[in-house]
Amino acid sequence: MNAPAVQNTLALVGRLLLAYLFLPSGLAKIGGFAGTVGMVASKGLPMPELATALVIAVEILGGLALVLGWGTRWASLALALFTLVAGLLYHNWWAMPQEAQMLQKIIFDEHLAVIGGLLVLAAFGPGAYSVEGRRGTVQPR
Repeated sequence: MNAPAVQNTLALVGRLLLAYLFLPSGLAKIGGFAGTVGMVASKGLPMPELATALVIAVEILGGLALVLGWGTRWASLALALFTLVAGLLYHNWWAMPQEAQMLQKIIFDEHLAVIGGLLVLAAFGPGAYSVEGRRGTVQPR
């Protein structure tokens, strides 16, 4: 396999793995809407129903954009911002009892790693094996 083919294959696999984090989560929130609204409300966020609907939209639409490689840079940035906010709100290990800190710090650190992957995807684009690649709109590296 030549270098561009390897890069494009890895970009595709990376997009699919990142989407795997968001798509199933967004779909599960539809089925568990009331529970998700309760969790959002427990953090004191205003309009928890609207916030939950927005979260679902970001996860599903952003995940689909990654799968397709369409609007990838914007979707990656939106998902990175969402992941940062979710990490700060729900995995704020520094404000938790000592016995809960280790697990929550690990989850928070994983959020940071996902954000890193999304930022790389935003920087370098989806690769040739994408809607953008087929349209010839992938910016050169």
